[in-house]
Amino acid sequence: MHMVATYSLKPTAQDTVYLKSIWETINFVSCPRFYNFHLHTIASDGQLTASSLVQQAISLGLKGFAITDHHSVNGYRQAEQHLCAISSENAKINLPYLWTGVEITSRLLEVEVHILGYGFDPKHPSIISYLQGEKPQGKDAEAKQVIDRIHQAGGLVVLAHPERYRRSSEQLIPAIAELGIDGVETYYAYNNPQVWQPSPGKTERVKQLAEKHHLLSTCGTDSHGLKITQRI
Repeated sequence: MHMVATYSLKPTAQDTVYLKSIWETINFVSCPRFYNFHLHTIASDGQLTASSLVQQAISLGLKGFAITDHHSVNGYRQAEQHLCAISSENAKINLPYLWTGVEITSRLLEVEVHILGYGFDPKHPSIISYLQGEKPQGKDAEAKQVIDRIHQAGGLVVLAHPERYRRSSEQLIPAIAELGIDGVETYYAYNNPQVWQPSPGKTERVKQLAEKHHLLSTCGTDSHGLKITQRI
């Protein structure tokens, strides 16, 4: 399945259908050469401007990506405007597909976890309160609430880096699967290698859990530095 990036500035249901079809094919080598679903800009705690991030994505020849700033879509909006400008200047240029994205600090099994949302409508009333730059508190921070709100806004929901928390992935993934999450960030480089690649043992463990609980697998560099091909 292939879609042309039109950058209409209005997410549609087609965005998540396309995204889901890609996640069904994600494997060990999908990131960061072809896709990247976990990126940060100066709109939260990253070091890249949205325009610099976009230029790197184009230079790498990415097929698609998502900016997942913490509790903000400002970086996404700036990136989309930049892509729109490039597209209007050269309609024939091959541009990567961009989805809405956000990373939300949440609570699951009494520990802090990070939940990623994709393809949602950032203007939907159910999600606006999560896009104000601050992590949610109280009931709003509960994983079930976050998952439901992203779904109500038309998005897909993923548990970020399941092997980085104070509870094991064996505990967290079954629990969050029961809450209706769509996927997990299976392919992740936990030790920040010089050449980015998913950590083999942890990746295999998460992959097996994802398959057991019928969850989609995603990948991303979780870039906070000056290169989208590395975490830091």
